[in-house]
Amino acid sequence: MGNSYSGQLRTPRFAEVLHSSIEASLRSSSLAPRPVFSRLYLEAERQLPSLEAGGRGDNEDEEEEGDGGLESNSPPNPYQTHPPPDGCCTTDGFCQAGRDLRLTTLASEPLDVPTGFLLVGAKAPGLPDHLLVCAVDGRFLPNDQGHSALLGFSGNCVGCGKKGFCYFTEFSNHINLKLTTQPKKQKHLKYHLVRDARGALTKGPLICWRGSEFRSRQTPTSPCSSSPFQPLESSGPPAPVTTEPIPGANASVPMGVQQAGPAPEHPALAATSPAAFNGKDSPKRPQLVNRDLLALPRPPAPGIVSNSGPPKKRHKGWSPGSPSAAEGGGNGAKCESVDLSSCAPQPGLGGPASVTFPAVASGEPVSVPDNLLKICKAKPVIFKGHGNFPYLCGNLSDVVLSPLLYTCYQNSQSVLRAYGQCGTSTVQPISEEMQLLLTVYYLVRLAADQVPLMEDLERIFTRSWREAHLAETRRYQAVPQPFPAGLAVPVTPAQLPWLAGLAASSCDNSVHVLECSFSLAEGLSETFRLLVEGKLAKTNYVVIICACKGAAIDSCIVVTGKYQARILSESLLTPAEYQNEVNYELVSGRVDSLGAFFSTLCPEDDMDILLDRFYQESQGHVSSSPATSCVSNAVSVDIGGAPACTGPCVQLQPLRPFQVAVAEKLLSHVCSIADSSTQNLDLGSFEKVDFLICVPPSEVAFQQTLSHVQHSGVLLELGLEKEHMTKQRAEQYVLKLDAEAQTKFKTFLQSSCQNPHTLFVLIHDHAHWDLVSSAAHSLCPQSDVPVGLVDRLLNCREVKEAPNILTLHVTSFPYALQTQRTLVSPYNEVHWPVSCSSEVDLCRSNQKYFGLSEFVDSTLSGHSLPLLRYDSSFEAMVTALGKRFPRLHSAVIRTFVLVQHYAAALMAASGLAQMKQHTSVETLEIAQHLLDAPGRCACGHGVMVLLRVPCAPLAAAAHERLSRVRERLALEQRFEIILADPGSGLSVGKHFVKQLKMWQKIDDAEWRPQTFLELEGLPCILILSGMDPHGESLPRSLRYCDLRVMNSSCLARAAVEQELGLAALFVSDEGPPEKGAVSEAPESDADKLSSTDNEDEELGTEGLAVGGESSALLEGPPPGHWRRPVGQDPQPDLGLRAPRPVPCSSSQLASAVPTASMPVLQAPQCALATACRRPPLIFLPKLVYDLVTSMDGSGLPKAASLLPAPSVTWTSSFRPLLSKTMTATEQSLYYRQWTVPRPSHMDYGHHAAPRGGSFHPRRLLLSGPPQVGKTGACLQFLSILSRMLVRLTEVDVYDEGEIHTHLREEAGRQYMQLSDPWPDLELLRKMPFDCVIHDPKYEDASVICSHHQHIKSEDRGTARKAEELYVRRQTARVRLSKYAAHNTYHHCGQCHQYMGFHPRCQLYESTLHAFVFSFSTLGEEVQLHFIIPKSKEHHFVFSQPGGQLESMRLPLVSDKSHGYIKSPTFTPTTGRHEHGLFNLYHAMDGAGHLHVLVVKEYEMAVYKKHWPNHVVLVLPEAFNSAGVGAAHFLIKELSHRNLELERSRQEELGVQPQDIWPFIVISDDSCVMWNVVDVDCAGERSRELSWSERNVSLKHIMQHIEASPNVTQYALIGMRKWSSKTRAAEVREPFSRCHVHDFVILNVDLTQNVQYSRNRFTCDDVDFNLRAHSAGLLLCRFNRFSVMKKQVAVGGLRAFPITATAPDHPAAVVPAQYVCAPDSRHTFLAAPAQLLLEKFLQHHSHRFFPLSRRSLHHPVLSVDCYLSLGPQISICYVSSRPHSSDISCPDLKFSGLLLYLCDALVGASFLKKFHFLKGATLCIICQDRNSLRQTVVRLELEDEWQFRLRDEFQTANAKEDRPLFFLTGRHI
Repeated sequence: MGNSYSGQLRTPRFAEVLHSSIEASLRSSSLAPRPVFSRLYLEAERQLPSLEAGGRGDNEDEEEEGDGGLESNSPPNPYQTHPPPDGCCTTDGFCQAGRDLRLTTLASEPLDVPTGFLLVGAKAPGLPDHLLVCAVDGRFLPNDQGHSALLGFSGNCVGCGKKGFCYFTEFSNHINLKLTTQPKKQKHLKYHLVRDARGALTKGPLICWRGSEFRSRQTPTSPCSSSPFQPLESSGPPAPVTTEPIPGANASVPMGVQQAGPAPEHPALAATSPAAFNGKDSPKRPQLVNRDLLALPRPPAPGIVSNSGPPKKRHKGWSPGSPSAAEGGGNGAKCESVDLSSCAPQPGLGGPASVTFPAVASGEPVSVPDNLLKICKAKPVIFKGHGNFPYLCGNLSDVVLSPLLYTCYQNSQSVLRAYGQCGTSTVQPISEEMQLLLTVYYLVRLAADQVPLMEDLERIFTRSWREAHLAETRRYQAVPQPFPAGLAVPVTPAQLPWLAGLAASSCDNSVHVLECSFSLAEGLSETFRLLVEGKLAKTNYVVIICACKGAAIDSCIVVTGKYQARILSESLLTPAEYQNEVNYELVSGRVDSLGAFFSTLCPEDDMDILLDRFYQESQGHVSSSPATSCVSNAVSVDIGGAPACTGPCVQLQPLRPFQVAVAEKLLSHVCSIADSSTQNLDLGSFEKVDFLICVPPSEVAFQQTLSHVQHSGVLLELGLEKEHMTKQRAEQYVLKLDAEAQTKFKTFLQSSCQNPHTLFVLIHDHAHWDLVSSAAHSLCPQSDVPVGLVDRLLNCREVKEAPNILTLHVTSFPYALQTQRTLVSPYNEVHWPVSCSSEVDLCRSNQKYFGLSEFVDSTLSGHSLPLLRYDSSFEAMVTALGKRFPRLHSAVIRTFVLVQHYAAALMAASGLAQMKQHTSVETLEIAQHLLDAPGRCACGHGVMVLLRVPCAPLAAAAHERLSRVRERLALEQRFEIILADPGSGLSVGKHFVKQLKMWQKIDDAEWRPQTFLELEGLPCILILSGMDPHGESLPRSLRYCDLRVMNSSCLARAAVEQELGLAALFVSDEGPPEKGAVSEAPESDADKLSSTDNEDEELGTEGLAVGGESSALLEGPPPGHWRRPVGQDPQPDLGLRAPRPVPCSSSQLASAVPTASMPVLQAPQCALATACRRPPLIFLPKLVYDLVTSMDGSGLPKAASLLPAPSVTWTSSFRPLLSKTMTATEQSLYYRQWTVPRPSHMDYGHHAAPRGGSFHPRRLLLSGPPQVGKTGACLQFLSILSRMLVRLTEVDVYDEGEIHTHLREEAGRQYMQLSDPWPDLELLRKMPFDCVIHDPKYEDASVICSHHQHIKSEDRGTARKAEELYVRRQTARVRLSKYAAHNTYHHCGQCHQYMGFHPRCQLYESTLHAFVFSFSTLGEEVQLHFIIPKSKEHHFVFSQPGGQLESMRLPLVSDKSHGYIKSPTFTPTTGRHEHGLFNLYHAMDGAGHLHVLVVKEYEMAVYKKHWPNHVVLVLPEAFNSAGVGAAHFLIKELSHRNLELERSRQEELGVQPQDIWPFIVISDDSCVMWNVVDVDCAGERSRELSWSERNVSLKHIMQHIEASPNVTQYALIGMRKWSSKTRAAEVREPFSRCHVHDFVILNVDLTQNVQYSRNRFTCDDVDFNLRAHSAGLLLCRFNRFSVMKKQVAVGGLRAFPITATAPDHPAAVVPAQYVCAPDSRHTFLAAPAQLLLEKFLQHHSHRFFPLSRRSLHHPVLSVDCYLSLGPQISICYVSSRPHSSDISCPDLKFSGLLLYLCDALVGASFLKKFHFLKGATLCIICQDRNSLRQTVVRLELEDEWQFRLRDEFQTANAKEDRPLFFLTGRHI
């Protein structure tokens, strides 16, 4: 019926009523038509109660029915659609032609829209989550005010292009809406579609159909809202049907905030709010599931016009108390607000009790004047007080009505309910007269820039009531009473107006009291008249009192102050409405007027013109330009080099003592849960630990957590990953709570079910985010971020009931999880320890945490400038512009002013000095420091400036504007501007990415910064958007945290602390961080700190100087404005008040710090180095600054007494104050007693049982300050938890039998007796050397052949398959004995002092000593460093006490003491500072010994931290990338040099050189236990050998070996590796000559001329054993001793990952890519050349030696070295040294020849002694290509070998990494 007209009728009002009436009649089940003409003409004359309309307003109810509102009494008749034509498409979201119409599909598609047509979004019932794109003639759509829409329809299909749809019914069939009701364009065309900054089509504002301007202003509390300024669901007296406890009024928000809200300036925006439509839910919100909530009544709201009347003239006195409002149309009583959120929240969203108002009497309505907003420059906020409230009509959109004051009055009279449990009887509540009088006193005491807080008023009522009735509680309130206490004589109604007027008489007319004779209506009318006449310009509050009706009084308060009214009205918007309002103002062009106004402020010219002129001059290189000289003098950073810089580089922070303490505390709580009698956690049943970290949907926070997980090593330690971790592998352990989270979480739940013996730890990071109940999440407006997801996932039945899932909530703001209905037991809360805690041994920390309390302390009176500041110039400009543009949101004004200030400051800093007067002192300081800081550092390090702009569209606009200013000023290379949106990653320019890569030494070409921490040192402006930060950490280079655009209406404690927490960080504790806060500011101008406020100047219209010399947008504050803190009267200091905050505006800075006395920097200093020692400066809005810095009666900042979180509410107004002495635990108990969750909270349905019986047993809460290291503590907790479960009592050791036992030399011969305790030297010399490797770790190495072996080809056995080479080595889990070696996690009373952590002793002091010596073979000098603890200095010789280190003491061979071990032990290690088994106290059974850890230079600090009582030998920096061969090489060379020094020293004492003990021990860092074999000598002659193995101490083994006869004749002594598969034949011979590994006792005297290969990474011990044997030295293995090696998953060879440096190369690199042809374009690898060579030969040597494959009769001849060529190729080792013990092989033909770095001793004649097969392969390996050719010529290889040019290769290293070259050839 709505499509029959296509033109505009002459009488639009008649057409509207006729049209709606006909449609309503057709839809109604009644046969009688509706009275059209009576509705049209008689509505103005009828009395208010007589206008009962049986129908609904036009379009409103249809919208509700179509979108799932509450059921009405008369459901509509079903609509019958015509069947679609045959063969057409009927799929939802597609038109009948089969084309996709969904917005998600067409968002980026170009669409052809005819002129005059608009793109709109249609809602289809079958696709609730999608919009269908339609093109509709704009004439048939309403304008911004909801009027002037033609009554027809004209539309086109954007899918198939069909045009000319003249009826919406036909169009709805074509696009397959599949409606069940009459098609109505008003009901189904919902949104305008607009293009965003990227050109994508997105959902815009709602289409403002008629009637939506009233519905849109109803804003009940949104379940997903995080703003505290939402309707107070839980205030008011109890509803008759509810049994819930009645919480008090929301005391932590401004008055008028929680129950009412201003409508957006455009009705379409208001329609997006979760409003109640005639008692129904929003069209976008389905019905609540909770029936109990739906059963609550909806009381009518006073003074609000109902929507059940005619569509256009409702304001003509339509009574909300009339039957039509209460009963008509089947709608329940409706609480509708005029231009604000609903006065009483919907029961589905309200608190435990709804707000109810008394029934009001009928009377004349009060008409709101037209243009009130334009006249007053703000919307007056009307607080409903006592008694009846009149009706309002007329221009309702220009006023705001709030029931908060009424709610506060009602709650303050509920004393009996609050104190009844205490046994108090006959308690009289405070009277209404006293309430109103105290309110007047409170308003009088408010300053001009303060906003009334309901929390303050409640505290006043409580204090007055206690003074009158609870005198015994005064001892708890030992603070001065600033407000009048309860009076002994009650105030009568007749006295009230006079007393209120008397109280207001001293406030300079800021509070005006009006007394009414009959009703509040005349007072409101008089107030409106005075407002229109401008007589209340200096009045902020009008108190209207009507005390003529007997004992009862009527009252209300009208907020008329422009600043206060704007703050209160804007604070009523939910976050979604706030975003939509700002977005509409940007899209609709309302901000253009603001931009045009800014263009008039610059007297010289428009700012854009100045920028363009500056740009042209800079491009033309005009030398006379002031900017040219400025830019030319700027330091240009050369990113091609790496200049020296004193600033620290980005590095992983080690665990701090606090983090370790918190991790241990978490573990203690877990053990307490397991030890309890509830049997809720059986730790004994778990074998390992798995985890999942849930983070908010922020890409930066997600990547930040990934980096934590990847670099912490927790995955390797927990055994979840076996190799080098990548971010892709770590992603499965971090869950981003977005739309795709459910699938990943389902996998986690399945894994927990499939692995019952694994303890799964579910870490909920940033746990205060998204606490919306899953039952209420559908009520929130649609958004990109799903709400209620946390409740659906973490509180699902599977998680709660799983016995192996432990949930850990981690947050900096735990208040919303500390309510009466929380699931976390107070005994399972872990709070971060304070700095003065005695629980943590801080040792020595050079860093200090700077958090909120430290920032607040900096504002107290003292010698330094405050770190918390506000900008007075900025605030004054915002206030002035707010008056000039009352219809613009404050966030828009603040953002535009801030951008204007930054633009002017950048221009001024770039040389345009005239722009200084157009910015503030603070902003100019920031801009100058931003531009000048890179010039002070050789590397170009700069500072970061954080701009916090919560609204994403405003952030995008700010980014666009600042980017253009930067481009016009030619500053693109000076600093970056980054827009940080939570839903997307970071976008940084290539130039700055190159700088970051250079600073951080990153070679990956594809690397891009993904976290804020990776921006360290980058000069940039970071614009952070998003309504809430999500835990992103900021770098240490953050210098300014600009929160001036912070949403100051969100005044909850969590919201304030969350914003301030952005600046929290650790600073260096080298000096007071707050001192000299100004010294690093670039004070280049003499007038830098002079005020630009022009405070005392007379301003133009509305306080704005449009032209002339003055450009300050101010309304001048009164003189002495900065002389005292706001809110405090000048009074004598009685010593009871908190210290006053230091003023911190620009005026105060100028007066407090004269320019002449400013400190001058003597030398340039890196900005990054400076920032690491100083916390950033924070700029706040004035309102927030006052809350943070002003103290309440308890001594805490006022912000601490706010409502803790938006999703909770107070249980009562009569609650005690938080105390400054309260600990975190006491604060938790306080909130658990006095707060309850709102119905939208996920804990709302949980009812706490007595004695804590309803707490979840496996749920913990970790709370700590922001950015203090909670994630690292959690990861550390996982590590120690895993260690406790698996590795504290048991250990995994390698359990592999010896290999190649069938190749053993003369296996059947017995040389020595079974009972021999030591080897016989002569018999051992006769024993042949077994060159075959039997150690199972070399199972994949090449077999070594000798002439003694007579081997058939089949003896080799079946070669293992290629895939079997990488099978995990076999291990066995054994229990640790009392003689085991331990890692750093072992703590016991016996070895505590040995470890250096004795609680009664201070940390062991150490000294650093250099030791210089020359290589005996290379002739070059090397400097090593020893870190020697004081307790170990007796093992060394110094020139004098504390002097130069001369040598390490060595005992004598003849020493027989059993109290110590003579051989010093050296343990080379890398990457195992936590896991290495260096605690040998128990292994040595308490015997004295010297243990030296050999570490690389970059690991020195971390090893010293974990092992403070160990001697640490630090290798030179050149060996940082070397393998274990280099460590062995230096250990041996050092020990030999030390032996010579000791012989010289002791020779002077009369000791013979040969009497000095020559042995050292080289031990692997994974040797855990040692064993001895006991053999039954009685069965010596029998075949069956009886033996047993037992664990003994290392002391027993070492003293036994050291006592061997002729021990100095042995070169190497070792022992067998333990295996459970050891057979009797392997221990029958007690000693053998063979290879020794892992634990070697080395004679450095005999092996002087035998060297370890310092280039080797693998098999260096095998190579050394062969060299020693060839030199004729004696190797002996004690077969009765064995060593157990622990499997360590981190460090060792794993510390050398092989990755590609090319950006387009996959992460995984196969061994075949380790070599390439020289001069090829092969991808280079980031790994040492020697490692690549060894890995390649291990896996692909068969390509070079094809004839050697599986042939022991024809091995490869290897000269002077052993390199593993893989298990399929055998090697024959020969030595070229003279007099070497070479094998004799005249008849043996070799299948190949390997020459590895051969020296001059290898000659041509030497090689001609050997014979090779035809076609045998030669492989020559040299350091460079020149040496390769020289070797071929020198050895005359071309005589017998054929070479091809293509057979030359190199390792895949870059040229600067010195690759190895090798050449292959074939034997002729």
